[in-house]
Amino acid sequence: MKRILKIVAIIAIAAVFIGTFVFLYHKSKKPAATYEVETASYADISRTTVLTGNIEPRDKVEIKPQINGIISAIFKQPGDKVQTGDIIARVKVIPGMEELNAADNRIRIADISLAQAEKDFARADKLYHDKLISTEDYEKASEALKKAKEEKRTARDQMQIIREGVSASGGNYSTTLIRSTINGIILDIPVKVGNSVIMSNTMNDGTTIATVADMGNLIFKGNIDETDVGMVRVGMPMTITVGAIEGKTFPATLEYISPQVKTSTDGTSAGQFEIKAAIGRGYTSGIRSGYSANANIILQKATHVISIPEGCIEFAGDTSYVYVLTNTQPQTFTRRRVYTGLSDGVRIEIKSGLKAGDKVRGNAVTADESAADNKENK
Repeated sequence: MKRILKIVAIIAIAAVFIGTFVFLYHKSKKPAATYEVETASYADISRTTVLTGNIEPRDKVEIKPQINGIISAIFKQPGDKVQTGDIIARVKVIPGMEELNAADNRIRIADISLAQAEKDFARADKLYHDKLISTEDYEKASEALKKAKEEKRTARDQMQIIREGVSASGGNYSTTLIRSTINGIILDIPVKVGNSVIMSNTMNDGTTIATVADMGNLIFKGNIDETDVGMVRVGMPMTITVGAIEGKTFPATLEYISPQVKTSTDGTSAGQFEIKAAIGRGYTSGIRSGYSANANIILQKATHVISIPEGCIEFAGDTSYVYVLTNTQPQTFTRRRVYTGLSDGVRIEIKSGLKAGDKVRGNAVTADESAADNKENK
C-alpha cells in the first residue's frame, strides 16, 4: 500500500512539474506576428513644393512733384480709385530769392530791349514810307520788335512760374497740380497738408506724394530653393493660397526665374532664386498689396501608375523589395524585388515587379490592435 502511494505521489509531482513547464513554455512563446495588408492600385502621384512670398501689384508707381513747395491741399485718400490725369494734391510754390531776383532782372532787361526795339521800328517805318531805306532794313526792324515782345512775354511767364508754378500761356499744364500717371488704386499718401516737398532731379529722388498701383494685375513674388529650381520652367501652373483669405486658392502662371542665386548672408542655408508668377486677372478680387502667400507648384507628376504606400518598401542599398502575400491564415509572404519611381512621401510609384491587385505586407499590427480586430470580428 505504501509502495502504491509513493508511486502516485511521484506521478503527481511529475505531472505538476511537466504542466508548469508546458505552461511557462507557451506563455514565453511569442505569438505569430500579423501585418496590415496593402493592395497595389493605380493612382496619380506628384511631387510638389511650397514657396513662401508676397502678393505685389505688377505696376506700382510713386507720384512725385515737378516743383519744390509745400502741400496746400490733398484731394484723394488711400484706397481711392484714380484714372490717369486725376488730381491727387496741389503744391504751393515757395520761390527762392535768387530765382526771384534773376527773373525780375530778366523782365527789366526785356522792357529796356522792347522800348529800344519800338523806337527803332518807328524810325524804320517812317524812313521806309519815305522810301529812304530798303525793304530788307524795314523787315529787320520789324523782326527785332517781334523778338523783343516775345522775350518780354517769356520773362513774365518765367516770373509767374517761379511765383505760382504755372504761366498764363500754360494754365492747362500746371505743375502745382499733382496728377496720377496710371489707372489704379492709391495705396499710400505719405504726406500731409503743410509738408515741404522737393522735385525729383539728378541729386535726389524727390518727395513721394502718393503711391498708385493697378490692383487688377497682381503677381506672386517668392523664392525657390536651388535644389528645386532645375525642375521648374517658365509657364508652369501654380496655386496660390493667401493666409488672410481662408478657403480660397488663386491660379497663377510662373513667368520669371532669376538667373542669379541669392546666397544667404550667414552661409548656413542653401541659395534661393527669386521667382515671379502672374495671378489670373479674374481672381484678384479681395487681395491686398503685401499679403503673405504660399505658392504650391508641381515639380514632377506621374499619372495612372501602380502605387503602394511607401512604408511597404524595404530598401537595401540601391535595391527595393516588397513582401507579397501568399497565404492569409496564417499570413505568409514572399520577398520580391521591385523597381520604384516617383514618390509623394505617402505613396510610391512601382515601375515593375507588381501588378494592380497584388497584396503586400504593410505595418506590423500590435497585440492590442489584433485583439481589437478579433473582438470586432466576433
